[in-house]
Amino acid sequence: MSVFGDTEPTDVTYCLGLLMEAGLVLAADSRTNAGVDYVSSYRKVFDFSMPGERVVFILTSGNLSITQSVINLLRQDLHKEGESLHTMPTMFSVCRYIGHKVRQVEQQDRPVLEKDRIDFHVSLIVAGQIKGEEPALYLVYTQGNFIQATEETPFVQIGETKYGKPILDRAFNYRSSLKIAALCSLLSMDSTMISNLSVGSPVDLLVYERDTFRIAQSCRLQENDPFWVEMRRAWQQSLQNAFHNLPDIPFAFTPDPSRL
Repeated sequence: MSVFGDTEPTDVTYCLGLLMEAGLVLAADSRTNAGVDYVSSYRKVFDFSMPGERVVFILTSGNLSITQSVINLLRQDLHKEGESLHTMPTMFSVCRYIGHKVRQVEQQDRPVLEKDRIDFHVSLIVAGQIKGEEPALYLVYTQGNFIQATEETPFVQIGETKYGKPILDRAFNYRSSLKIAALCSLLSMDSTMISNLSVGSPVDLLVYERDTFRIAQSCRLQENDPFWVEMRRAWQQSLQNAFHNLPDIPFAFTPDPSRL
Protein backbone atom coordinates (compact mmCIF):
# COMPACT_ATOMS: atom_id res chain seq x y z
CA MET A 1 0.00 0.00 0.00
CA SER A 2 1.30 3.47 -0.83
CA VAL A 3 1.57 6.35 1.60
CA PHE A 4 -1.63 7.65 0.05
CA GLY A 5 -3.71 4.68 1.22
CA ASP A 6 -5.80 2.87 -1.36
CA THR A 7 -5.81 5.68 -3.89
CA GLU A 8 -3.47 8.17 -5.47
CA PRO A 9 -3.66 11.80 -4.25
CA THR A 10 -7.00 13.41 -5.03
CA ASP A 11 -6.76 17.09 -5.77
CA VAL A 12 -9.15 19.01 -3.50
CA THR A 13 -8.64 22.66 -4.26
CA TYR A 14 -10.14 26.03 -5.05
CA CYS A 15 -9.09 28.10 -8.06
CA LEU A 16 -10.78 31.09 -9.63
CA GLY A 17 -10.33 33.42 -12.55
CA LEU A 18 -11.80 36.92 -12.86
CA LEU A 19 -12.22 38.72 -16.19
CA MET A 20 -12.71 42.46 -16.38
CA GLU A 21 -12.25 45.33 -18.75
CA ALA A 22 -8.92 46.13 -17.07
CA GLY A 23 -7.47 42.63 -17.35
CA LEU A 24 -7.42 39.36 -15.44
CA VAL A 25 -6.99 38.18 -11.85
CA LEU A 26 -6.21 34.57 -10.97
CA ALA A 27 -5.99 32.89 -7.58
CA ALA A 28 -5.41 29.33 -6.39
CA ASP A 29 -4.73 27.49 -3.19
CA SER A 30 -2.04 24.81 -3.02
CA ARG A 31 -3.51 22.07 -0.84
CA THR A 32 -3.93 18.51 -2.01
CA ASN A 33 -5.06 15.64 0.19
CA ALA A 34 -6.17 12.04 0.02
CA GLY A 35 -7.74 11.79 3.46
CA VAL A 36 -7.53 13.18 6.94
CA ASP A 37 -4.15 11.55 7.57
CA TYR A 38 -2.33 12.84 4.49
CA VAL A 39 -2.11 16.48 3.43
CA SER A 40 0.38 17.98 0.99
CA SER A 41 0.81 21.02 -1.24
CA TYR A 42 1.14 21.20 -5.02
CA ARG A 43 1.25 24.30 -7.17
CA LYS A 44 -1.95 24.70 -9.20
CA VAL A 45 -0.91 27.65 -11.42
CA PHE A 46 1.17 27.05 -14.55
CA ASP A 47 2.68 29.74 -16.77
CA PHE A 48 3.04 29.20 -20.54
CA SER A 49 3.54 32.85 -21.47
CA MET A 50 5.77 34.46 -24.08
CA PRO A 51 6.52 37.93 -22.63
CA GLY A 52 5.62 40.66 -25.08
CA GLU A 53 3.66 38.29 -27.32
CA ARG A 54 1.14 36.33 -25.25
CA VAL A 55 0.24 35.39 -21.71
CA VAL A 56 -1.27 31.95 -21.09
CA PHE A 57 -1.99 30.58 -17.63
CA ILE A 58 -3.55 27.26 -16.63
CA LEU A 59 -5.05 26.53 -13.20
CA THR A 60 -5.84 22.90 -12.38
CA SER A 61 -8.25 20.94 -10.22
CA GLY A 62 -9.16 17.27 -10.02
CA ASN A 63 -7.20 14.04 -10.37
CA LEU A 64 -3.58 15.02 -9.73
CA SER A 65 -1.93 12.43 -11.96
CA ILE A 66 -4.06 13.43 -14.94
CA THR A 67 -3.53 17.18 -14.51
CA GLN A 68 0.22 16.66 -14.10
CA SER A 69 0.32 14.48 -17.24
CA VAL A 70 -1.57 17.13 -19.22
CA ILE A 71 0.79 19.90 -18.05
CA ASN A 72 3.85 17.79 -18.90
CA LEU A 73 2.54 17.03 -22.41
CA LEU A 74 1.91 20.74 -22.99
CA ARG A 75 5.46 21.54 -21.88
CA GLN A 76 6.97 18.84 -24.08
CA ASP A 77 5.19 20.22 -27.15
CA LEU A 78 6.89 23.59 -26.61
CA HIS A 79 10.17 21.93 -27.64
CA LYS A 80 8.83 20.17 -30.72
CA GLU A 81 7.89 21.23 -34.21
CA GLY A 82 4.17 21.73 -34.73
CA GLU A 83 1.31 22.77 -32.50
CA SER A 84 1.96 24.14 -29.04
CA LEU A 85 0.71 26.81 -26.66
CA HIS A 86 3.20 29.17 -28.32
CA THR A 87 1.87 28.61 -31.85
CA MET A 88 -1.91 28.61 -31.37
CA PRO A 89 -3.27 31.77 -33.08
CA THR A 90 -6.17 32.48 -30.66
CA MET A 91 -7.17 31.74 -27.07
CA PHE A 92 -10.07 29.71 -28.47
CA SER A 93 -7.63 27.47 -30.34
CA VAL A 94 -5.49 27.29 -27.19
CA CYS A 95 -8.46 25.80 -25.33
CA ARG A 96 -9.27 23.38 -28.16
CA TYR A 97 -5.67 22.20 -28.05
CA ILE A 98 -5.67 21.83 -24.24
CA GLY A 99 -9.00 19.99 -24.36
CA HIS A 100 -7.49 17.53 -26.84
CA LYS A 101 -4.61 16.84 -24.42
CA VAL A 102 -7.07 16.25 -21.57
CA ARG A 103 -8.98 13.69 -23.67
CA GLN A 104 -5.73 12.05 -24.76
CA VAL A 105 -4.59 11.45 -21.18
CA GLU A 106 -8.03 10.36 -19.96
CA GLN A 107 -8.47 7.86 -22.78
CA GLN A 108 -5.19 6.27 -21.75
CA ASP A 109 -5.65 6.32 -17.95
CA ARG A 110 -9.41 6.19 -17.45
CA PRO A 111 -9.95 2.38 -17.76
CA VAL A 112 -7.43 1.62 -15.02
CA LEU A 113 -8.67 4.42 -12.76
CA GLU A 114 -12.31 3.36 -13.16
CA LYS A 115 -11.38 -0.26 -12.42
CA ASP A 116 -9.96 0.82 -9.03
CA ARG A 117 -12.82 3.29 -8.48
CA ILE A 118 -10.53 6.33 -8.58
CA ASP A 119 -12.10 9.63 -9.62
CA PHE A 120 -10.51 10.65 -12.93
CA HIS A 121 -12.29 13.99 -13.41
CA VAL A 122 -10.35 17.23 -13.88
CA SER A 123 -11.18 20.87 -14.52
CA LEU A 124 -8.91 23.61 -15.84
CA ILE A 125 -9.07 27.39 -15.91
CA VAL A 126 -7.32 28.83 -18.96
CA ALA A 127 -6.67 32.56 -18.99
CA GLY A 128 -4.61 34.95 -21.04
CA GLN A 129 -4.29 37.24 -24.02
CA ILE A 130 -2.71 36.86 -27.45
CA LYS A 131 -1.71 39.93 -29.45
CA GLY A 132 -4.62 41.10 -31.58
CA GLU A 133 -7.22 39.68 -29.18
CA GLU A 134 -9.01 40.73 -26.02
CA PRO A 135 -8.09 39.10 -22.71
CA ALA A 136 -10.00 35.82 -22.36
CA LEU A 137 -10.97 33.41 -19.61
CA TYR A 138 -12.18 29.82 -20.09
CA LEU A 139 -13.28 26.84 -18.05
CA VAL A 140 -12.20 23.49 -19.57
CA TYR A 141 -14.15 20.43 -18.46
CA THR A 142 -12.93 16.87 -17.98
CA GLN A 143 -14.42 15.89 -21.37
CA GLY A 144 -12.22 18.49 -23.08
CA ASN A 145 -15.05 20.88 -23.97
CA PHE A 146 -15.09 24.38 -22.51
CA ILE A 147 -17.03 27.58 -21.87
CA GLN A 148 -15.89 31.21 -22.00
CA ALA A 149 -16.39 33.89 -19.36
CA THR A 150 -18.29 36.94 -20.61
CA GLU A 151 -19.06 40.49 -19.51
CA GLU A 152 -22.33 39.19 -18.01
CA THR A 153 -20.65 36.20 -16.32
CA PRO A 154 -17.10 37.43 -15.71
CA PHE A 155 -15.64 34.77 -13.44
CA VAL A 156 -15.08 31.01 -13.38
CA GLN A 157 -14.29 28.66 -10.49
CA ILE A 158 -13.04 25.09 -10.15
CA GLY A 159 -12.71 22.76 -7.19
CA GLU A 160 -14.56 23.69 -4.00
CA THR A 161 -16.60 26.52 -5.51
CA LYS A 162 -19.73 27.02 -3.41
CA TYR A 163 -18.31 28.89 -0.40
CA GLY A 164 -16.42 31.52 -2.39
CA LYS A 165 -19.13 32.40 -4.92
CA PRO A 166 -21.35 34.75 -2.83
CA ILE A 167 -18.65 37.42 -2.38
CA LEU A 168 -17.99 37.41 -6.13
CA ASP A 169 -21.71 37.71 -6.91
CA ARG A 170 -22.06 40.66 -4.54
CA ALA A 171 -18.83 42.64 -4.90
CA PHE A 172 -17.31 41.90 -8.34
CA ASN A 173 -18.30 42.74 -11.90
CA TYR A 174 -16.71 43.27 -15.32
CA ARG A 175 -16.11 46.99 -14.58
CA SER A 176 -14.27 46.36 -11.31
CA SER A 177 -10.70 47.60 -10.98
CA LEU A 178 -7.78 45.18 -10.78
CA LYS A 179 -7.35 46.10 -7.10
CA ILE A 180 -10.98 45.35 -6.25
CA ALA A 181 -10.85 42.12 -8.24
CA ALA A 182 -7.70 41.00 -6.42
CA LEU A 183 -9.29 41.68 -3.03
CA CYS A 184 -12.50 39.89 -4.05
CA SER A 185 -10.51 36.84 -5.12
CA LEU A 186 -8.67 36.71 -1.79
CA LEU A 187 -11.88 37.15 0.20
CA SER A 188 -13.47 34.41 -1.89
CA MET A 189 -10.50 32.20 -1.08
CA ASP A 190 -10.74 33.08 2.63
CA SER A 191 -14.45 32.16 2.74
CA THR A 192 -13.65 28.79 1.21
CA MET A 193 -10.77 28.11 3.58
CA ILE A 194 -12.94 28.94 6.61
CA SER A 195 -15.62 26.46 5.54
CA ASN A 196 -13.51 23.67 4.05
CA LEU A 197 -10.23 22.48 5.55
CA SER A 198 -9.28 20.73 2.31
CA VAL A 199 -8.50 24.17 0.85
CA GLY A 200 -5.48 25.89 2.35
CA SER A 201 -2.37 28.05 2.06
CA PRO A 202 -0.16 28.94 0.38
CA VAL A 203 -2.33 31.00 -1.96
CA ASP A 204 -1.04 32.13 -5.36
CA LEU A 205 -2.38 35.44 -6.72
CA LEU A 206 -1.67 36.87 -10.19
CA VAL A 207 -2.81 40.19 -11.64
CA TYR A 208 -2.63 40.85 -15.40
CA GLU A 209 -3.24 44.30 -16.93
CA ARG A 210 -4.65 44.09 -20.44
CA ASP A 211 -2.37 44.67 -23.46
CA THR A 212 0.83 44.52 -21.38
CA PHE A 213 1.60 40.86 -22.14
CA ARG A 214 3.33 40.37 -18.84
CA ILE A 215 2.13 39.76 -15.29
CA ALA A 216 1.82 43.10 -13.50
CA GLN A 217 1.89 41.71 -9.98
CA SER A 218 2.00 38.31 -8.32
CA CYS A 219 2.51 36.92 -4.85
CA ARG A 220 2.38 33.71 -2.83
CA LEU A 221 0.69 34.15 0.53
CA GLN A 222 1.68 31.74 3.28
CA GLU A 223 -0.64 31.07 6.21
CA ASN A 224 1.36 33.36 8.52
CA ASP A 225 2.00 36.13 5.99
CA PRO A 226 1.34 39.47 7.82
CA PHE A 227 -0.88 40.88 5.04
CA TRP A 228 -2.88 37.65 4.75
CA VAL A 229 -3.39 37.44 8.52
CA GLU A 230 -4.41 41.11 8.80
CA MET A 231 -6.73 41.01 5.78
CA ARG A 232 -8.56 37.96 7.10
CA ARG A 233 -8.83 39.49 10.58
CA ALA A 234 -10.13 42.81 9.20
CA TRP A 235 -12.71 41.05 7.02
CA GLN A 236 -13.94 38.94 9.94
CA GLN A 237 -14.29 42.06 12.09
CA SER A 238 -16.12 43.90 9.30
CA LEU A 239 -18.62 41.04 8.98
CA GLN A 240 -19.25 41.02 12.71
CA ASN A 241 -19.77 44.81 12.74
CA ALA A 242 -22.17 44.60 9.79
CA PHE A 243 -24.14 41.87 11.54
CA HIS A 244 -24.66 44.01 14.63
CA ASN A 245 -25.74 46.98 12.49
CA LEU A 246 -28.53 45.13 10.71
CA PRO A 247 -32.08 46.46 11.27
CA ASP A 248 -34.35 44.62 13.66
CA ILE A 249 -36.66 41.99 12.24
CA PRO A 250 -40.22 43.42 12.25
CA PHE A 251 -41.84 40.55 14.13
CA ALA A 252 -45.53 41.10 14.89
CA PHE A 253 -46.31 40.13 18.48
CA THR A 254 -49.05 37.51 18.60
CA PRO A 255 -49.92 36.21 22.10
CA ASP A 256 -49.80 32.47 22.58
CA PRO A 257 -53.38 31.46 23.65
CA SER A 258 -52.04 28.59 25.73
CA ARG A 259 -50.16 31.06 27.92
CA LEU A 260 -53.15 33.35 28.61
